[in-house]
Amino acid sequence: MNTTVNSRYDRPWKSFEEQLELLRSRGMRIGDDASALTWLRRVGYYRLSAYWYPFRVFKHVQDAKTGSIRTQRTDEFVQDTSFSDAVGLYVFDRRLRVLLSDALERIEVSLRVELAYRLGKSDTFAHLHAEAFHPTFRDRRFGGDGETAFDAWQRRYGGLVARSKEDFVKHYHERHGPDLPIWVAIEVWDFGAVSQLLAMTRVPDQQAIAQRFGITDWKAFSSWVRALSYLRNLVAHHSRVWNRNMVSEPKIPSTHPPDWCADFAGQKYLLSKPFVYLEIVRHLVEVVCPGSQWPQRMAAHLAAFPAQTSQRKLTVAAMGVPNGWERRWLADPGK
Repeated sequence: MNTTVNSRYDRPWKSFEEQLELLRSRGMRIGDDASALTWLRRVGYYRLSAYWYPFRVFKHVQDAKTGSIRTQRTDEFVQDTSFSDAVGLYVFDRRLRVLLSDALERIEVSLRVELAYRLGKSDTFAHLHAEAFHPTFRDRRFGGDGETAFDAWQRRYGGLVARSKEDFVKHYHERHGPDLPIWVAIEVWDFGAVSQLLAMTRVPDQQAIAQRFGITDWKAFSSWVRALSYLRNLVAHHSRVWNRNMVSEPKIPSTHPPDWCADFAGQKYLLSKPFVYLEIVRHLVEVVCPGSQWPQRMAAHLAAFPAQTSQRKLTVAAMGVPNGWERRWLADPGK
C-alpha cells in the first residue's frame, strides 16, 4: 500500500519513552517516570501539550527588515516546570467540562421546550414551515453556495432525524408518517439546532423566550444561546476550555442587564474569555433550576485551581475572572 503523502510535516514517530525524554531535554521536571508514561499512554502527548504550552519560554525577537518586535515561542520550559503542572491543569479542565456538561444539558432541554411551546401553539410542524419564521432571518444566506438559514437548518434537522436511533422516531414514522410534530422533534435536536432555530424565529417569539429566561434584550439573548452552542461543542469534543480565547462572543444586554454584567461592560476583551460564559450558564441555571447548587460546585472547583511548581504561576485570572466574583457564586440560593 502506498502511504506517501504530499506534506512538509517531517517530525518522526516517537515512542512514549522518547516523548518523555524529549520533554526532559527541554527542561521539564518529570518526577515519577512511570506515572508520566501512564499519562502519555492514556491521554496522549498532543492533548497534554495544550496544558504545558503556557509554561514554554517566550522570547522577544526583532525583525531585521522592519525593526518590529515580536514574541516567539521556544521549545524550552520555564524553570522548575514539572510534568505534574500540565497534568494538574488537564484534570482541572476535565472537571470544568464535566460541570459545564451538567449545566448545559439542563439549559438545552429547557430551551427546546420553550421553542416547541411557542411555535407549536400555532403550527404543529412549525419547524418544517418557512412561513413560521421571520422572513429576513430565515432567508439569510451563508457560504459560497448561497444556502439560506432555513435550508441549512432543514438539512441539519434531517441529518439528526436520520441518525437518531431512538425508538420513538421509528414509532412516529410507522404510525403517523414521515414528519415529527415539533414537541417530539425537539428530542433529536442538538444545541446547534436549537441556536439556529431560535435565531430564525419572529421577534415576538424571541422576545418572549428571552424574557422567560430573565433577559429583556432578545438580540443579546440570541447571542448567549449561540455562544453556549459553541461552548457545548467544545465540551462535547473534550476540547480545552479553561484558558481558551472563545470565538463566539456573547453580547451584554442593552436593557435591564443582570447585575453581574457590570463587571464586563466596556471590557470587550473579557467577552472572549471563558468566565463570561460561566456567568451566562449560572444565570440560566438559576432560572431553569432555582435553588440548584451548581454555582456553588463550580465556585468550589474554581477556588481549587491547581498549584504549580513552575516559576511561572498560572491562576483563574486567565479565564477572565473579575475581582469579587466569589460573592455572587457562593451566595446561598435559598436566601
